[in-house]
Amino acid sequence: MTGDRPSAAPASVVVIGGGIAGLATAALLAVDGHRVTLLEQHDQLGGRAGTWSADGFRFDTGPSWFLMPEVFDHFFRLLGTSSAEQLDLVTLDPGYRVFSESGAAPLDVRADYPANRALFESVEPGSGPRLDRYLASARETYRMAVDRFLYGTFASFRPLFSRDLMTKLGRLGRLLLESLERRAARTVRDTRLRQILGYPAVFLGTSPDRAPSMYHLMSHLDLEDGVRYPQGGFGTIIDRIAAIARADGAHLQTGARVTAIRTEPGAARARVTGVEYRDASGGLHFVPADTVVSAADLHFTETTLLPEALRTYPESYWEHRDPGPGAVLVMLGVRGALPELTHHNLFFTTDWADNFDRIYGAEPSIPDPASLYVCKPSETDPTVAPDGSENLFVLVPVPADVSIGSGGVNGTGDRLVERTADAAIAQVAAWAGIPDLADRVIVRRTVGPDDFATDLNSWRGGALGPAHTLRQSAFFRGRNASAKVDGLLYAGGSTIPGIGLPMCLISAELVLKRLRGDTSTGPLPEPLAAETRSESVA
Repeated sequence: MTGDRPSAAPASVVVIGGGIAGLATAALLAVDGHRVTLLEQHDQLGGRAGTWSADGFRFDTGPSWFLMPEVFDHFFRLLGTSSAEQLDLVTLDPGYRVFSESGAAPLDVRADYPANRALFESVEPGSGPRLDRYLASARETYRMAVDRFLYGTFASFRPLFSRDLMTKLGRLGRLLLESLERRAARTVRDTRLRQILGYPAVFLGTSPDRAPSMYHLMSHLDLEDGVRYPQGGFGTIIDRIAAIARADGAHLQTGARVTAIRTEPGAARARVTGVEYRDASGGLHFVPADTVVSAADLHFTETTLLPEALRTYPESYWEHRDPGPGAVLVMLGVRGALPELTHHNLFFTTDWADNFDRIYGAEPSIPDPASLYVCKPSETDPTVAPDGSENLFVLVPVPADVSIGSGGVNGTGDRLVERTADAAIAQVAAWAGIPDLADRVIVRRTVGPDDFATDLNSWRGGALGPAHTLRQSAFFRGRNASAKVDGLLYAGGSTIPGIGLPMCLISAELVLKRLRGDTSTGPLPEPLAAETRSESVA
């Protein structure tokens, strides 16, 4: 259902933050006829999806998995273009490789389901039919999520009371109350296969025993739909969206650190009037706006940019929320080839419960050994490393704790960060059979939780955003509109629908739906053609 639309668009919109959510919001609103100014505190756009280069190596500093291609396709079609026009996507085969602490031969997850079904059967005879049922449920759940939850603002709950959804309440309840770990354990017995079904919880900012089994839908994406990669790296996605936003009139300003969201009293609630920011030289500026969209971290927006009386999510709210994991990132330029690794590599410890308890438990510590992730984009993309060398990006999940410290270049980071990086390099070398890996490193940069807090204003130094536990999923997650300030909206991984590049694109679309008063639960019609756009205010 669609509510009444405003008679005219706001005169101006300010978007805070130039990560993918902020850029996507700016692009959609500009195409829709709004006058948009985006303010990004750094000199480079991209936020978590940034890039860093040194000595001929180019690293993506954040997201590296391309899943849910239909979300990207829909987003670009809204803008009057397509993923095919904007991105050079390659399907990875294998999609990823799994290394185990046990020393068993690595398992390759392939680009098509028949091969993956055969893989499961080869490891655990008889598991194929159970995997069929698991993925049939995953497909159905994914479709339900896209049609009924991901594209809804929850401004109204009436669309959720549709007949088709009411008939699925029993199943939905089981998906929410059972853990992903338990569902995987009911499907396969082998530890490695259970980990393949459970690992998506890590990319949702939680652990398999804390994630609702609803998220088994993720297995449809990697085991059936395949994993892709945009040639040129994930920075190309940022570049393309920024170019579209600029072409449609959005002003994207870097070196502008927002210091406050300004408001004025209203008849019932306060109303935004604009934002204050400091430029690179320290000068203070004010940008008036009828609507402010903060794509910055929600905790930072609420507790730093707003006065206490106008906070929908005050500090007391965050005391009872899960920030998800922190991370130590390690970017390595390596001399020589590394055929032992493929594009995506997952290293799983045998005792997952202990590994996750160290990250999320009552007495957190850095796991060693750790279940970690290694990306080798030079497997697919020749532009990310010099000839004869490899590009490695290592992610070690750690507690969301700024006291772990910050990273640096060539071993200059804080002690715990560098020690974690050394341990991860040694672990990869031992498990993948690359004994001289450390000796072949010629470029090294680390990033720690304190960098996430300092550079990205991330709550408690978390790497991804609030975890997708039951209490922080769907309509239990932070809403995308302030309850105390009219004209203040939110986008990005810390609000609905959640973590990851596809979710950030959807969050931008949810901002547009809020402005239109659209309470429907499905994607907007494509494209945002002139006859369906909001009227611009001169």
